Amino acid sequence: MRGRALLRLVVVLSVFALVAAACGDDDATTTTGAAATTTTAAAGEDLVFGMILVGPQNDHGWSQAHYEAGQYLEQQLGATMIVLDRVNPADRPETPVEQVIDDMVAQGAQLVFATSDDMKDGALLGAERNPEVPMIWSSGDNAWVDGKDYRADLANLGNVMGRMEYGKMIAGCAAALTTETGKIGYLGPLINDETRRLANSVFLGARYCWENYLGNDPADLEFSVNWIGFWFNIPGVTLDPTVVANDFFDSGVDVIISGIDTTEGLVVAGQRAAGGETVWAVPYDFEGACEEAPEVCLGVPYFNWGPRYLEVAQSVIDGTFTADFQWLGPDWDDINNPETSSVGWLNGDGLGADAATDLETFIAGLADGSINLYVGPLNYQDGSVFLADGEVATDFQIWYTEQLLEGMIGASSAG
Repeated sequence: MRGRALLRLVVVLSVFALVAAACGDDDATTTTGAAATTTTAAAGEDLVFGMILVGPQNDHGWSQAHYEAGQYLEQQLGATMIVLDRVNPADRPETPVEQVIDDMVAQGAQLVFATSDDMKDGALLGAERNPEVPMIWSSGDNAWVDGKDYRADLANLGNVMGRMEYGKMIAGCAAALTTETGKIGYLGPLINDETRRLANSVFLGARYCWENYLGNDPADLEFSVNWIGFWFNIPGVTLDPTVVANDFFDSGVDVIISGIDTTEGLVVAGQRAAGGETVWAVPYDFEGACEEAPEVCLGVPYFNWGPRYLEVAQSVIDGTFTADFQWLGPDWDDINNPETSSVGWLNGDGLGADAATDLETFIAGLADGSINLYVGPLNYQDGSVFLADGEVATDFQIWYTEQLLEGMIGASSAG
């Protein structure tokens, strides 16, 4: 799956007309709310499911990773996917998520995946309006019993998210082991709890490897964050990520790490390298993202949604679906196992041999627990205490990250 040729032609049904009318995870958190009373499919080949994507299905990033997970379900179960991409306020301002959910259900969907944090209001409303249909909102927290936004009344809406914090730590380490200027740029999307905790994780990984493997002073590492305003470029609405990437390189940054859904950071790095500059980049989300400019790609942290989505689909077929909250880590036995690991990392051609060796040691430390970067003392950007000396962060503290960390350059809020 995810970037490999499928064994058969995928049939994708369009909803445009209707709109117009861990398996092996040691770091998984699962909480279960009320059991759902939902419809079920008689067999895999009878299952019809909806896939709602925030961006283009071929974005080489977040949306493509979800789209190919849907193809994986079709391949494994013989199920049928109804897909609509570019479901966001700019591309489809007259198409709210709840309308898409209603239309997919009307077209026969027995399971719906809403695949962006940006879809919160529509996913909640769509679940309320279709209580008999199991749904997954990826990156949400409504099914987390201990979360801020727990909804006990939505027994048909579960949450699935990968612990990309690990992938981001690895990305930060790779960048720190490679940079020659000591300046790393983070190309961020919009600002919320999720994006702050991921940016913080990159910074923590970079700082750890800069100090522990290279013997450098952490104060000499410059880590800058620039937010474009959404998950991908929307002309006239967001900052242009191509411009932001070029500005980073012009300022002396020689490694860009992407937090957006698309690959502009890597593309610009490839262009600059072709002009004789020594620069690198780390894309995000999608296993095949390095293909955009492999010679300057240090590697990619990516999501593998297929196996967990398959479990969800099978539970719908079996009539055992439960709306729970799943925050799923890598399979540390093999973080690139396509059948078990929810989060992966692939080294890129741009990563040097010595850096690759140190990175392997770092990953091993994350895997066995000897490296835990979310231990205090850690302060927020304004100097307030995030974690006291020796305090280990809880899932709650990490998930609901309030600010960037002390030592990072960039905004912690959109205000």
